Amino acid sequence: MKILNRLVPHPYLTLMLTVTWLMLVNRFSLNSLVFGLFLGLLIPFVTQPFWPNRPKLSKPLNLIGYVAVVLWDIVVANFIVARIVLFMPNSRRQPAFVTVPLDIRTPEAIAMLGGTITMTPGTVTCDISSEGHALLVHCLHAPDPESEVATIKSRYEARLKEIFE
Repeated sequence: MKILNRLVPHPYLTLMLTVTWLMLVNRFSLNSLVFGLFLGLLIPFVTQPFWPNRPKLSKPLNLIGYVAVVLWDIVVANFIVARIVLFMPNSRRQPAFVTVPLDIRTPEAIAMLGGTITMTPGTVTCDISSEGHALLVHCLHAPDPESEVATIKSRYEARLKEIFE
């Protein structure tokens, strides 16, 4: 088992890199699969010294559900932002900075939450507290900032807590 851990130090990263390579070449062939697998094995092996602690995923299959929720939210948010930008006058917009207190503590989960918020149109993660206990998020239109915080915590943070902790 130790030999397998040395050869494949980050199995999920290896899988993700292989799939990413196959999507980049936009064509499935045995050569593409072998080269993608080669990259998926080589990159984590070479970067292993920079990863002193491997992130532990308690429920890795929940990532599929999380990605589905995030993709759906991105699509819906695009339409909402387009409606705000095209049809809402500036005088009615209520942009706001909100502070999202965090229950998650692992750096990988916090980074994933910040990235998710930033990828969703209409919101941007601006800062993280020095202790890592809160995120500062800018919302394009937030008439009720508390509901924005509650939405972020229930839709994203709760799922990430299940996956990482």
